[in-house]
Amino acid sequence: MKLLITGSNGLLGQKIVKLCLKRGVDFIATSQGENRNSACPQSQYLSLDITNEQQIKEVFSTQLPTHVIHTAAMTNVDQCENEPENCRLINVQGTTYLFEAAQRLEAHFELLSTDFVFDGEKGNYVESDPVNPLSIYAQSKVDAERILLESNYANWSIARTIIVYGTAENLSRTNIVLWAREALKKGNDLNIVDDQFRSPTWAEDLAWGCLEIVNRNKTGIYHLSGPKTYSILNLVKEIAKYYKLSTDFIKPVSSTTLNQAAKRPPKTGFDLSKARKDLAYKPMDIPEALEILEEELA
Repeated sequence: MKLLITGSNGLLGQKIVKLCLKRGVDFIATSQGENRNSACPQSQYLSLDITNEQQIKEVFSTQLPTHVIHTAAMTNVDQCENEPENCRLINVQGTTYLFEAAQRLEAHFELLSTDFVFDGEKGNYVESDPVNPLSIYAQSKVDAERILLESNYANWSIARTIIVYGTAENLSRTNIVLWAREALKKGNDLNIVDDQFRSPTWAEDLAWGCLEIVNRNKTGIYHLSGPKTYSILNLVKEIAKYYKLSTDFIKPVSSTTLNQAAKRPPKTGFDLSKARKDLAYKPMDIPEALEILEEELA
């Protein structure tokens, strides 16, 4: 196996690189710009703009990957709402170029997707549940999925996930767990939504699941998330509990008060039965993951 990773500077990308190094998997890491992960050897890194078809063709024809894990995406939901053309260029057109390049080499193509493909009316979604996107970002991910679903090429997989958290080097964005950890320690007043429900996903579990899909040559859709669904309010309280910090200054608010540009699904969460059965996927809950997070941040 020779694995090509897109978005290798991101949180998930760095965790996949780490796992490949640990397992001795041959890989080439790609992101736009310079390599921001000191653990990733420069000899196994290339700068790649996924909206540049010619660049993709050159990288694929020289590197000849047998498997691709496509994590690169525009994921800031409100920014996507405000920049719909840019969102579609990166999330849909970029996926098209990469998928076509993978097909030319008959490589396995794995696309990272999101719980936001669902409308959040039901929760605990299985892979076969109908999608109903509520935002520009969600629609772009549904359209990216359809590129695979509607093709005549069968050697692909889709890994959907929910709120990924953890730590890595030089990240361009934080995540809710790192943010809450810092905000709670400062003891400032916090307005936290109590009407959105998610299953936060430890980045290392997600990386393990993504790599296991290609390792086992599994095809189709897989749901990979944390094992438990929390309201965002209870998630922040769970983090406070772990660090033995006060929750007195946390104020529950409705998501309607936030004036966010993009609409969010109220309740997602995944049924993980398929991933548990096919991949032996055993994700960590918040307290276990926070213990490892603290070791990484020490």
